[in-house]
This record gives sequence, structure tokens and C-alpha cells, in this order.
Amino acid sequence: MISSFLKPSVTRVITPAAQGALKVGLTPDAVTVLGAVGVISSALYFYPSGKYFLGTLVICFFALSDLFDGTMARISNKGASAWGSFLDSTIDRITDASILIGLILGLVKAGDSLIPVVLLALITGALIPYIRAKAESLNIPCSGGIAERTERVVIALTAIGLEGLRIPYALAVGMWVLTVLGFITVIQRVVIVRNATKR
Repeated sequence: MISSFLKPSVTRVITPAAQGALKVGLTPDAVTVLGAVGVISSALYFYPSGKYFLGTLVICFFALSDLFDGTMARISNKGASAWGSFLDSTIDRITDASILIGLILGLVKAGDSLIPVVLLALITGALIPYIRAKAESLNIPCSGGIAERTERVVIALTAIGLEGLRIPYALAVGMWVLTVLGFITVIQRVVIVRNATKR
């Protein structure tokens, strides 16, 4: 939902930089990996040390690679290869998990009671793409749901960033919203698959 509004505008902004990256010999796959390394290392460095706002800013910078690599593939007239698509999807799962794992490590250090909620968000975040992948292996389209990947990442990073700015209850509210929406999305996708198999 969110990506359908933001993606065209962001793509127009980053296209010149993507063209420059191609000229110096970078490939979309290399950008995907570099972006992932940046997100993972930032989440596991800044969040456990309690630097939530700075960590979120750095993660947002590296997360742009998710659009950057796709733009590079498009303007190179090669499109997304099967390997590129697989790599991108796999890395998305790893980077998404690393954000919440980094947060959990920070909460453990602080002795915060929010840890079980974040763990539930981590579990639903893993289930949502798994259900889609399993459904598509059965030739059942299953990309619906109230909170797809972009929405979940935006909610998580916004909540963590606001926590870094000392906004009261921002992290708790954000993580509860993320968990509830994740659970609803899991149910929605299970229903989609159930209805498809019944037909």
C-alpha cells in the first residue's frame, strides 16, 4: 500500500545515481548485498547499544538499496533475473529480522518487558512471506493482507526512531501495532489460501 505511493517518487530521485552506479561497474546484485550488509550491521551495532534514533537513520539510508537495485536493473534493460529476484527476497527476510533482533538485544540489555511483543512481531514477520511463498508454490496468488513488508518496516523503524527521540510509549505502541497487524495479515493470507483450495 505505502510502496505504491512512495515508490514512483523515490525512483525518480534515485534514477540518476543508479545510472552513475552502473557506469562505474556496480551491478544490482552487488547493491543488494551492500545494502543488506549495511542494514544488518547497523541494526546489530546501534540498537543493542541503545542508539535507536541514529541507528534508524543509518538503516533508512541503507534500506534505499531495495529500490536502488531494482532501478538499476530496469534502466540497464536487463530487468530482474530469477537469481536477482531470489537474492532480493531472501535478503529482505534477513534484513527485516535483523532490525527486530537488534531491538530485542537492546531491550534485553535494558531489562524491558516489551521483549515478548517484539518476539511475536518477529514471528509474524517471518510467517507472512512464508505463507505467500508456500501458496505460490501451489500456484495460488497470495500477496494480500493489511500489512505487507513495506508497511511493517515503516511501522518498526518509525517506532524505534521515535523511541530514540524519547517520545513516550512510541516503541510500545508501535510494536503492539506491528504485532497485531502482522497477526491479522497472517490470518488474511491463510484465509486466501483456504478459499483458493476449496474452489
